[in-house]
Amino acid sequence: MTAKIDHSLPLGTARRLAALFALMLPAVALSAAWQTVANEPGRRVEVDRDRIVTGQDGSATATGRIILDNPIVDPRTSTSYRIIEFESRYDCDGRSLSTLKRTYYKSEGEVLRQEEVRSPFEMPVRSGSPDDRILRLVCRPAGSASVTQSVDKTLDKVNQLSGDLRKVNEALVAESVQKELRGLTPRTGKPAATAKRPVKSPASSKASDSVAGGRAGWTYAGNRGPEIWGKLDSSYAVCASGRRQSPIDLRDGIPVDLDPIQFFYTPSAFRVTDAVRQLQLTVYGGGMMLLGKQYQLSRVEFHAPSEYTVAGKAYAMEAQLIHSGADGKTAIVSVFLEPGTENPVIQTALNHLPLEKGGEVAPPGQTVDLNLLLPENKGYFTFMGSLTRPPCTEDVLWLVLKQPQQVSAQQLAIFQRLYPPNARPVQPAFGRIIKESR
Repeated sequence: MTAKIDHSLPLGTARRLAALFALMLPAVALSAAWQTVANEPGRRVEVDRDRIVTGQDGSATATGRIILDNPIVDPRTSTSYRIIEFESRYDCDGRSLSTLKRTYYKSEGEVLRQEEVRSPFEMPVRSGSPDDRILRLVCRPAGSASVTQSVDKTLDKVNQLSGDLRKVNEALVAESVQKELRGLTPRTGKPAATAKRPVKSPASSKASDSVAGGRAGWTYAGNRGPEIWGKLDSSYAVCASGRRQSPIDLRDGIPVDLDPIQFFYTPSAFRVTDAVRQLQLTVYGGGMMLLGKQYQLSRVEFHAPSEYTVAGKAYAMEAQLIHSGADGKTAIVSVFLEPGTENPVIQTALNHLPLEKGGEVAPPGQTVDLNLLLPENKGYFTFMGSLTRPPCTEDVLWLVLKQPQQVSAQQLAIFQRLYPPNARPVQPAFGRIIKESR
């Protein structure tokens, strides 16, 4: 169809209208290309249908983006961003992806900065994740659009139901913990004479251990302190008898070329828990990879002062990022914190600090980016150790980052005010091998 020009309009006005119309067309086309693949607490994940390129080697590249409900301050520019756009390569047969480029936007169309990934690494795609949705979209065979659309709608419902179920489960766990706390510490201040210990599942036992101190009510000082943890309960015996206990003093490490830790943290929903002896930050998303093995992040625990020391030196605080592998093995990344500037991750945790001991807060629509907790230099010490509190389970892989991050004097003062010193004393190394990045 040929457009007709209304010659009754002044020539200048007609030209301006034509230019405005031309500018509107690409904007409409661009906005129509984005397809939502996941709606999660605090963020929305989209993929650009117009920028999907299928290769002949069983791979495909695609451009996606994460739109945050609330902006996050970029530590490199001290300016907030709300959109993260990423270009990734997907291995359709191997079900893996590698990110090639990231672009950070202050808002729609306003670029803050770009970064090329110098050494892209392949990361397995977890079933049910947003990356899984994108992989199935970019790798699906021709002619399967209607089938995939039906599957996508089904997965949307499953994701929604999973989120609802998680909220219900968290509420039930919290209620169970509060009941146990009331049984352990009655209002009268006297032991409950008629209280009987409930039969607990392993999951509920873990919850009570983290909040109420477990069966033996261990402490960091006094007559139930670290020196006698091994005698408080039979399940704590390894605290006294183990030969790979943590923490230790890090010295005389073997300098070698260690494989880099590949972190894939993204802004994620979180929960802040006052675990009585410490503050915990549970994060719903992200993880790391080392030597081809993937670990899922579960939570961050804060200690003041640091539990680990380096050649006898202790730091003001220590953040321990606890991960679990598919085989059930535990890997913990530890970050030292020294007095300096304000730490954005710690401030996020403090902003949502529960008002009661043993309480928890899961702010809707809020996210936390643990990349802001990691130092620029990710060289590390590594060795085998244990959990640093009862039951002191061994066979834990420790990755202690060498470069410290900073925490403000005010943030440190808040921790010291709320929580007594919660660091287990260093334990004998018993000649175990310690490697360190050279």
